[in-house]
Amino acid sequence: MSVHECYMARALQLAANGLYTTDPNPRVACIIVKNDEIVGEGWHQRAGEGHAEVNAIDKAGKRAAGADCYVTLEPCSHFGRTPPCADLLISAGIKRVFIAMKDPNPLVSGNGIKRLNDAGIEVMVGILEQQAEALNPGFCKRMRTGMPYVRAKIAMSLDGGTAMTSGESKWITGPAARQDVQQLRARSSAILSGMGTVLADDPAFTVRPEGGWYPENQAVRQPLRVIVSSHSAIPETAQILDDSANVLLITTDSNICKQSADVITTPEKQGQVDLSVMMSELAKREINEVMVEAGSILNGALLEAGLIDEIIIYMAPKLMGDSAKGVFHLPKLQTMAQNIDLTITDIRAVGSDWRITATPN
Repeated sequence: MSVHECYMARALQLAANGLYTTDPNPRVACIIVKNDEIVGEGWHQRAGEGHAEVNAIDKAGKRAAGADCYVTLEPCSHFGRTPPCADLLISAGIKRVFIAMKDPNPLVSGNGIKRLNDAGIEVMVGILEQQAEALNPGFCKRMRTGMPYVRAKIAMSLDGGTAMTSGESKWITGPAARQDVQQLRARSSAILSGMGTVLADDPAFTVRPEGGWYPENQAVRQPLRVIVSSHSAIPETAQILDDSANVLLITTDSNICKQSADVITTPEKQGQVDLSVMMSELAKREINEVMVEAGSILNGALLEAGLIDEIIIYMAPKLMGDSAKGVFHLPKLQTMAQNIDLTITDIRAVGSDWRITATPN
């Protein structure tokens, strides 16, 4: 590993500190290096607060003049909630800037680099680029395509059951897997589920930070809870309505207007919510990462529509029998040639269960 990769690896490690808190902004970190010594470092902690470059320059002070800067994402070049970071690096007297990846935001992409070059600053782009991209899959996809990154979470038995015929599903997996799910929730912009899950389980879909994994001294950011229901309102007794300001109902029924939660009406597609339109609407609300916690029907519909980017399966060492409910409802698949191929990207033990991460091909 080169010295530049070592410094960028440190920056990426710092950027991950914002995994649960920066939404809808990307997770970014910056390191200031002078005479082979880190003289300032910082990361973006929360939307509306100082960007990574601001925090790093503040710590470096006058030592920033003539120093090198390592940043995980191209410095911004426009006025948003904060001033342009490219201008800050220029005024601080930075000599060289090493960037992991170009910003996919059309307002920034290439403009920050150009501004630095025009000021006579040497710029190098592409150091640990893949790792930087992996840190912000939702932000990158939303900026490039106008759609969020969708991650489907599934808890199942060894024989593929997700619930008993009665609907009973607590608990398939053990405590370690359930805490791992909490971390997935915490990094997500929104939790997506269907009305069937709300009626059967009455879930809260909240982040519960027990176990010491959530950043200290940071208020818990609760993801938006999004419920899909073509024709029904959320029952007023549902747990998720305890915080109705953070709930969104997606429906095709324009008559649902007295719901205490926010409501979006989409066009019908074969009598159901148009899921592609729904995802586009979520992206317009700056939703980067969507975590799906739903039953087989919504899971199957999302997969058939090509809207799932990643599947995370928690597989428990249990057998639930032939009558148990399955993972994906895919009635159109009738032959082996119609199978949906997946690429497994990670398998690891989580307590007594196994976590399998896969992507649709």
